Amino acid sequence: MGRLVKHHLFWPLCVLAALLLFNLCYSPDFFTITMHDGHLYGSLIDILNFGSPLILVAIGMTLVVATKGIDLSVGSIVAISGAVACLSISKGPDQNSLALILISVLLAVGLSLILGLWNGLLVSVAGIQPIIATLILMVAGRGIAQLVTGGQIITVTSAKYAYIGSGSLATLPFSIFVVILVLLIALLTRRTALGLFIESVGCNPTASLMAGVRAKWVILAVYIFCGLCAGIAGLLLSSNVSSADGNNAGLWYELDAILAVVIGGTSLNGGRYYLTGTVIGALIIQTLTTTIYMIGVPPEITLVVKAFVVLAVCLIQSDAFRAAFAARWKTRHYPAEKEITRHVS
Repeated sequence: MGRLVKHHLFWPLCVLAALLLFNLCYSPDFFTITMHDGHLYGSLIDILNFGSPLILVAIGMTLVVATKGIDLSVGSIVAISGAVACLSISKGPDQNSLALILISVLLAVGLSLILGLWNGLLVSVAGIQPIIATLILMVAGRGIAQLVTGGQIITVTSAKYAYIGSGSLATLPFSIFVVILVLLIALLTRRTALGLFIESVGCNPTASLMAGVRAKWVILAVYIFCGLCAGIAGLLLSSNVSSADGNNAGLWYELDAILAVVIGGTSLNGGRYYLTGTVIGALIIQTLTTTIYMIGVPPEITLVVKAFVVLAVCLIQSDAFRAAFAARWKTRHYPAEKEITRHVS
C-alpha cells in the first residue's frame, strides 16, 4: 500500500476521481453518454473534447520542463496559429476547398515550428534563460496575433475546417484522436535514447555534454516540439468555434499547462518526466473548469477557486507536506506518546 501511495499517479488519479464523484453527486446524469446521429455526447465527452488543446500544450511543455526549461509563449503560439489559419481560409475564394484547408493548416503548423525554433535558438544558442527567452515571444506573439487578425475576430464558414475541432470519428470527437497521435509520438521518447538524453540534460547538462550528449540539439528539439503542440492546439481551438481571436485565444494556457505538468508529477527542476501524469493533470484542470461552470461559480472568482483547488492538489502531492501534517496530527491526538518520547530522549 505504501508503494501505491508513493506512485506519481496515485494522488492525481484520486483528485480526478474525487472531482468526477462530486460532479456525479451534484448532477446525477453527469456520467450519461448518449448517441445522436452517430456521435457520442455527454459531459465526459465534452471534458475530453474541450480539454484536448490543453493536453496538447501540456505534452509539449512536459518535455521542455524535463530539460529544466519553461515555455511561457505557448498561449501566444496558440493564438497565432489559429489567427493565421482562419485568415488564410477567409481570404480564399471557396472556404470549403480541401486544398485551401490543407494549405492553411500547413501554414499555421509551419509557423508554429518556426516560433518553437526561435525559442530554442534563444535558449540553446544565445544562452538566454528560458523564462526570459519565451517571455519575449509571449508578449510579442500576442501582438503578432492581433496584427494578423487586425484587432478583430476573424470568422470562417468552412465545414471542413470546423471538423478538426468539432467533428467526430468513430463516434468520438476528432480532437481526441489528434491528442492520441501526438501523445504516442511523445511517448516514443520513453522508448528511445532521446528520452534519456532529455532527462540527462535536465539533471546535469554539463555531465551530459561530457558524456557525448549534444545538449543544444536536445533543447532545440523540445522547444520545436512544444511549438508544434501549441500550433495544433490553436487549430483545434479556432476550428471548434470557427473563428480566431488574437486577444483571447490561448489566454493563460501557459499557466494551465505548467500546472498540469506539476500535478502530473514532473518536477520543474528538470530530469524525469511523466507524460501520462501530465495528461491526467490536464484532465483535472479541465474537469475543475467544467465543475466551476456547472455549479454556477461567478466568473469574477472562478480563477480564485481554481487557484485554491490546484494549490490543494499540489500540497496533497507533496511528501514533505504530508509528512509534516501526519506528524502534527499524531502530536495533537497522541500527546502522551510525545511526552514519553521526550523523556526517553
